[in-house]
Amino acid sequence: MTRAASHGYRLGPDDKPVLFAAGFVLLILLVGTGYTLSTQGSMPLLQPQYILQQLQVGAFLGIVAAGMMLVILLGHIDLSVPWTLTAAAMMATAVGGAWAIPVGIGVGLLVGMVNGLGVAYLRVPSMIFTLGMNAVMRGLMVAHTGGFAPQTAATDLMQYLAVARIGGVIPVALLVWLAVSAAVVVILTRTVLGRAIYAIGNRERAAYLSGIDTSRVILIAFALSGAAAGIAGVLLAGYSTKAYQGMGDAYLLPSIAAVVVGGTNILGGRGRYLGTLVGVILIVLLNSVLSIMQMPEAGRQIIYGGVIIMMLLVYGRGDRITG
Repeated sequence: MTRAASHGYRLGPDDKPVLFAAGFVLLILLVGTGYTLSTQGSMPLLQPQYILQQLQVGAFLGIVAAGMMLVILLGHIDLSVPWTLTAAAMMATAVGGAWAIPVGIGVGLLVGMVNGLGVAYLRVPSMIFTLGMNAVMRGLMVAHTGGFAPQTAATDLMQYLAVARIGGVIPVALLVWLAVSAAVVVILTRTVLGRAIYAIGNRERAAYLSGIDTSRVILIAFALSGAAAGIAGVLLAGYSTKAYQGMGDAYLLPSIAAVVVGGTNILGGRGRYLGTLVGVILIVLLNSVLSIMQMPEAGRQIIYGGVIIMMLLVYGRGDRITG
């Protein structure tokens, strides 16, 4: 078991990635504020309304990243997120009514379980199996829509969860993200499942010999990742009022980046959800500031990739902590 699992969320030497990412968030805010102040004479980035808006948009990425973190902690990866998310959104809008949200989440859960079966029991490398599942889901959704844009619309409840604000201030989507975050924190810090995830990420064979049902844990982690993608798909369809082809493509690499930039070891076994949370905020704010600065797409991609590489070079080469 890692120190991250045993010491809760007290900051210490192992939290350098979290502190570094938080510092970079402040730097992004300062740079963006300086730019808008010099060009527009205002400071929108420091206004509560703007920050809440960014958190509302970031909620979709945050939910996906929460599920992705569980898989990465195992030392695996889930590349089926784009079309798992899209399929969940399409099926939820197709079914409609009271069953829309359960069906959307159920689609994500089902895809995650298939991923888990393939990785845990068939022993297919997660990168290969989940990439294959992504292609399968894409084919199924193209067949479902006939290759055309879906004509179905999101339900009122889906739109409420995605765009409504309590008291006209607090986005409901942010509360959904917080609920998912709380569930992940409890799993990782207060349950046997969480301890098993860290143990498998450190050394799967040792975890198996210690009595952990490693296959079942891997299956559950992938199922939760799929369910998280399903929740994000339902919310994103509500935000857009409909589902559309490729709506999940923009969430794969940012979700992985948020997890890794937040300090989770890409090889598994180490990481805190607090780091993933800060990583999501960092990526959302970085994209927002680059958009405000009207940075060309080529420049945005270069800066975005450069920031990720730089932060990984700072702290990403440390040895894993073994339990």
